[in-house]
Amino acid sequence: MRLTKLATLALSISLFAPVFAAPNAGQMPVWLQAQVQKQPLLDTLKELVAIESGSGDREGLDRISQLVHDRLKALGGKVEFVEPGEDTYRMHDTPEKIGRMVRATFTGAGSKKIMLIGHMDTVYLKGMGAKQPFRIDGNKAYGLGISDDKSGVAVILHTVAALQALNYKDYGTLTVLVNGDEEISSPGSRALLTKLGAEHDLTMSFEGSPANSDQLSLATAGIAAVTLKVTGRASHAGGAPERGLNAIYELAHQMLQTKDFSDAKTGVKMNWTMANGGTNRNVIPAYATAAADVRVIRVADYDGLEKKVRETIKNQLIADTKVELTFERRRPPLEFKPSQLPVTKRAQLIYAEIDKTLGVVETVAGGGTDAAFAALNTPNPVIERFGLLGFGAHSNDNEYILIDSIEPRLYLATRLIMDFSRGLVQ
Repeated sequence: MRLTKLATLALSISLFAPVFAAPNAGQMPVWLQAQVQKQPLLDTLKELVAIESGSGDREGLDRISQLVHDRLKALGGKVEFVEPGEDTYRMHDTPEKIGRMVRATFTGAGSKKIMLIGHMDTVYLKGMGAKQPFRIDGNKAYGLGISDDKSGVAVILHTVAALQALNYKDYGTLTVLVNGDEEISSPGSRALLTKLGAEHDLTMSFEGSPANSDQLSLATAGIAAVTLKVTGRASHAGGAPERGLNAIYELAHQMLQTKDFSDAKTGVKMNWTMANGGTNRNVIPAYATAAADVRVIRVADYDGLEKKVRETIKNQLIADTKVELTFERRRPPLEFKPSQLPVTKRAQLIYAEIDKTLGVVETVAGGGTDAAFAALNTPNPVIERFGLLGFGAHSNDNEYILIDSIEPRLYLATRLIMDFSRGLVQ
């Protein structure tokens, strides 16, 4: 398309679009393509939101993964479904049938290998979607899972579409991996995420950015779950309490002696959040359980904490009770790496071309993401939050994305892929 035609297209789009500063003439085709993709991306979001895809809903996940598969195939990718295999890391809440992954490969003429990741599963239960369908209200598009992370999937699809429309193939390999189990700590996809992360020069993860803070993230929390199960012996609470072994007493003892294991200096957090025990008021409880939430900012801190807990629970209040510990490493942290900085500096320059400011957060904030799995075994940059700006993730009545973030975020992702492929990120 000639520049004169691009200018005409720019004028027609600008009559209906928010006002952004235009980049220089050399980057104008990319900016115009971001604008062209805006409405198609919204249409894609409507389709994605219409499919309920909770992490435990294999039927829904099959439907949405088929949609993603077909879109990537139509864009010219070599696309395959990847079923979770023997390397699945099973946890207490892992469903029997885990959602499959969609992997697409686009081969270019360059040398750089770039991976784009997002997830299509949500935290919502089947049937909730009917009460919260896709809708647009001013600058906000609402729907269950729209921010976390169906908008990320849509941005990936339309970034690839923009690159195809621009006939850009200076990358060596552009890989897309969309999984269906992120919200349950990626039991079936973590191994492939880690493997592919180590094989790529750059990984861009498309979780969303907060509606009030246009940013990228270089660090996320690691998440673990500690479960204690105490087995005692039941007896009549009134007639023969001395014959019993009170599992609740033992559980309380264990919780109290491990309650101060958080460490502000290292960022380790361990907090008991659930406890349950007993069956009847008049029976000495034979069973009791408790669960703790753990957060770390360094992978190495998992080993130290687990060892400390295991050693401590050997000190029992009631000697004949049985105390069992499960320490689930649900997700590693994404740790800051120096290799991330040149990428984010380039991203900030790209955003400045359209007169926007991009924040870069180097410290841990909020929960964990799949970016951490991709970064686990590589020194190469893994950057989080390339999705749209949004709000209300995991809520059931107020999840939305900001429509006016579509064009800037498409421009950012497309340009960064192009610049990285050309070796302009130093």
